[in-house]
Amino acid sequence: MRGGTSKGVYFHASDLPPEGPERDDLLLRVMGSPDALQIDGLGGSRAITSKVAIISPSSRPDADVDYTFAQVSVDAPLVQWNGNCGNISAGVGPFAVDEGLVPATEGITKVRIFNTNTQKIMTAHVPVANGHHTPDGVFAIPGVPGSSAEIVMDWSATVGARTGTLLPTGNVVDHLSLSDGRNVPVTICDVGNPAVWVAAESVGARGNESKSEIDDSATLLGTLQEIRARVAEMLAMSPSWRDADTATPGLPVVGMVAPPSDYTTINGTRILATEMDLTVRLVFMGKLHESLAGTASVNLAAASRLPGSVVADAVSDTGSDRLRAGHPSGVMRTAVAGGGKAEDPPRFHLLGMSRTARRIADCRVYVQM
Repeated sequence: MRGGTSKGVYFHASDLPPEGPERDDLLLRVMGSPDALQIDGLGGSRAITSKVAIISPSSRPDADVDYTFAQVSVDAPLVQWNGNCGNISAGVGPFAVDEGLVPATEGITKVRIFNTNTQKIMTAHVPVANGHHTPDGVFAIPGVPGSSAEIVMDWSATVGARTGTLLPTGNVVDHLSLSDGRNVPVTICDVGNPAVWVAAESVGARGNESKSEIDDSATLLGTLQEIRARVAEMLAMSPSWRDADTATPGLPVVGMVAPPSDYTTINGTRILATEMDLTVRLVFMGKLHESLAGTASVNLAAASRLPGSVVADAVSDTGSDRLRAGHPSGVMRTAVAGGGKAEDPPRFHLLGMSRTARRIADCRVYVQM
């Protein structure tokens, strides 16, 4: 299935071995990892196309299905289970409806999804026609050709997904001392997944760079990777920042933010500063994310409502109920309601993103162990 701007393999939990090395080995073979091209499996040679969703009925009274996310490394024999994917999550509701895991309600079926990775609940509003998810619609998201039916995902219950709190360090801004002697202010936020945000100007960047500008800049990538790694150590996700790329290569994510500015997208579309509230460039698994990860989008929206954060300082308008983030493929709109003064415990009534999803194939995959 394609979920948002990611693509992955969706399994019934009953069709896989239980948690452990056998399951990891099987998923590596399914995706064709480790291999840069994933030529011998279903992976698409990029982190955003090497993902897995494992779904089962839930025994929880507050959830309809349980969902476990796996990030399968492309070129290393590694399967990560320590986070969630917002885009892949958008396909879970449609899968649950089409596979009969929840009763279908014509029009919109509400699916309560318990993510086992983060122990948090998301709610998907799935468009349904004739008892099945309907992909037909006019809603378009940057990074996906054409249009489809809108799936609204509410992530307001995922605050503190990994650390148990919105601000894991207790600070709106932390100052990181880097190995080159620089002192860089960052905002560390935990909604959906942990993320660290840094002002582009603090690392010698504009914030509206193209994919090639970032991927070809070893200096900039190295700085962002060190920021990510030092935060991983701060959050006890890695024993040392120098080990973070091995201990936790995917999380936390790191992103640069800057005030609105004109730029050209990956597919050549010109985006104007007036179409956004800020620009963002997210680095995931050591490379620029072609769009904006779903969990990062709700994390960014929450951080934008924290006065004094590096994200709030970049935003042109913090008074509306949505955040428009300009990313390499276009502009993503995220609904945000709530927040408050930084010294108060902020509460969000809505952290919603709209995605689309589509079933690409029902198939049997053959693996050679």
